[in-house]
Amino acid sequence: MSEERSSKSQGLLFQPDKIRNICILAHVDHGKTTLSDYLIASNGYVHPKLAGKQRFLDWREEEQERGITMKSSSIALLYVPKPEPE
Repeated sequence: MSEERSSKSQGLLFQPDKIRNICILAHVDHGKTTLSDYLIASNGYVHPKLAGKQRFLDWREEEQERGITMKSSSIALLYVPKPEPE
């Protein structure tokens, strides 16, 4: 992870208005891991071409081997709001 990205993530601790808590909940094989990978790629943690293949939050060996998510995971992502119209 780049130093700039790391400092932005650390900055979230002091800017609660830029934090969004979400939960991804869906039936088996409905794209939860793929969606998670794309959100993570949008923040620069993984290359966009690896999104959907990386299984970034499936860190346990058994999850990687079997290709299934077994434990919940969390991550902090940067939210950048769109400028408000004047």
